[in-house]
Amino acid sequence: MAADIRTETVTYTAGGASLVGYLAWDASQAGPRPGIVVFGEWWGVTEYLKRRARQLAELGYVALAADMYGGGKTAADATEAGQLMNGLFADMDATSAKVRTAVEQLGRRPEADAGQLGAMGYCLGGALALHAARLGLNLHGVVSFHGSLGKTHTASKGDVKARVLVCHGEDDSFVSAEEQAGFRQEMDELGVDYRFVTYPGARHGFTNPDATENGRKYGLPLEYNETVDRESWQEMKSFWTELFG
Repeated sequence: MAADIRTETVTYTAGGASLVGYLAWDASQAGPRPGIVVFGEWWGVTEYLKRRARQLAELGYVALAADMYGGGKTAADATEAGQLMNGLFADMDATSAKVRTAVEQLGRRPEADAGQLGAMGYCLGGALALHAARLGLNLHGVVSFHGSLGKTHTASKGDVKARVLVCHGEDDSFVSAEEQAGFRQEMDELGVDYRFVTYPGARHGFTNPDATENGRKYGLPLEYNETVDRESWQEMKSFWTELFG
């Protein structure tokens, strides 16, 4: 049966903000299926993020592109994106509430199996997906694509329930060797089942076709890499298949 991808705007409140997410699922499937929350880059709930949600729906999952800024806002430029992102890190209690509530919202959907949830994200979103794992949310797995690896919450051994996949570009100048080493040490000490995949020659933003132009426009070391985009997506697909069947 051909896929019948449906989308819906999902509104909810968390962290003192009215949030507008984007849900995608395949209506040709019967019954609940695994759900994945998708956290976006610092630009917000962009068309790129929505496309990723639809692609996950095509794979048989229910996907919620989570709004972290409120009102489904997208940044007009890199300056505004930085300000919005910094606002999240300035109030981690509110940000944690937004992350937690996005997972809860997806779990309440009739299309989703609340016992089979995951989270993933890009850049800022990768950091948020890892944050969800550190918070100990009931997730089977999390995936970070070119995301920050630094701790925004200090977990204790046993807190992290999720398996972790990190897809990282070797030439990503935003993530230092020290940060990578610290992340690996943290995961080892916490006893987390994790996989850290590096891609030679890949820079920050390697999954987003707009990255190269944004890099030129704003003077940032961003670059799309079609090959690595494809390879990392396949890595993610295998990861979810292992977890959810």
